[in-house]
Amino acid sequence: MLTKGDEYPLHQTPEPIAFAGAERNFYDRYFFNGSRLDGADFFAVAFGMYPNLNVADAHVSVLRGGVQHCLHASRVLGMERMDLAVGPISIEVIEPLKRLRIRFDGEGMKGELQCEGRAFPVQEPRFTRRQGPRLMMDVTRFTQAVRWSGWIEIDGARESYAADNAVGVRDRSWGVRPIGAADSQPVAPPAPPQFYWLWAPTNFPNLSLYAHVNEDEAGVAWNTRCTLAMDGADASGHLHLVDPRFRMSWRQGARHAQSMMLEVKDPSGRDHRVTWTPVAQFQMKGIGYLHPEWGHGLYKGALAVAREDFKPAELDPLAPMNLHIQAICTARHEGAGQAADGVGSFEQLVIGPHAPSGLTGLFDGAA
Repeated sequence: MLTKGDEYPLHQTPEPIAFAGAERNFYDRYFFNGSRLDGADFFAVAFGMYPNLNVADAHVSVLRGGVQHCLHASRVLGMERMDLAVGPISIEVIEPLKRLRIRFDGEGMKGELQCEGRAFPVQEPRFTRRQGPRLMMDVTRFTQAVRWSGWIEIDGARESYAADNAVGVRDRSWGVRPIGAADSQPVAPPAPPQFYWLWAPTNFPNLSLYAHVNEDEAGVAWNTRCTLAMDGADASGHLHLVDPRFRMSWRQGARHAQSMMLEVKDPSGRDHRVTWTPVAQFQMKGIGYLHPEWGHGLYKGALAVAREDFKPAELDPLAPMNLHIQAICTARHEGAGQAADGVGSFEQLVIGPHAPSGLTGLFDGAA
């Protein structure tokens, strides 16, 4: 089947672009978040295509005044991967790896936002993880700190953003990870799930920090990277830091952190320390992650659109759908004889045991 993508020199296999190999769980995704420096709003956007499920979905969620407002949309993909729109939500690539535009208008939520990268994106190490013989993750991803301009309107109340007062991060990832309906036949013998994920992209005045880690149940990292990028840096201008160590203090009775610290060294051996202080909590289910009804890749018919509002502070933190969050934080970076203050989104998803955190069960809270 030929589609618009076949006009471009993008093929990676002898197949037309419409076919993404043989893996059912192949996906291709955009993610964005942002906020004004004065803390007026925090927003996030997710846009995913699932070629072998023939589904596309998109989500916009805005945290304003303690309420998280969410716009969900899903449609049949029609095997056309060049159409970056799902119902009322669309993405436009203005300049690849540099500038993109988001538009949405539905269910009382509307906006137009443009982001511009502060430096060339950082490519993270390839994520490959198996559960026994079954491939769970095989993903490539890049991350980019951005500045925002534009506006968001919720039920008639508009907030504006300008490049000198609004920052955030975006990423692009593609590959294989669990999506859509659960597999009807689990791996034999059955094994309880375990996933420990910290991701802390942070904007400082003249540079950006990219730091993440995946750890197993013993606390051993199986994927990690820590990088500094000065504004305007090209692909060769990233400073990759070494020996990153996250120090986490968990909220009692939850799997969300109350304080976070990163200790790391630069290539010259100088110590750096970054501390984050949470000021608000954004639920990732607002953009489809772990959502029981609007999870990524679920078939909802030819086109479905819905609005959902909730207050994160009133949710059960140990309910599975509420585990995945981004803590909106102020941050401080100290290193190489200098210090700077910034803002970041510290993402957390902790499922199953993790010995360094004192977690032993599937969804038990910290002591």
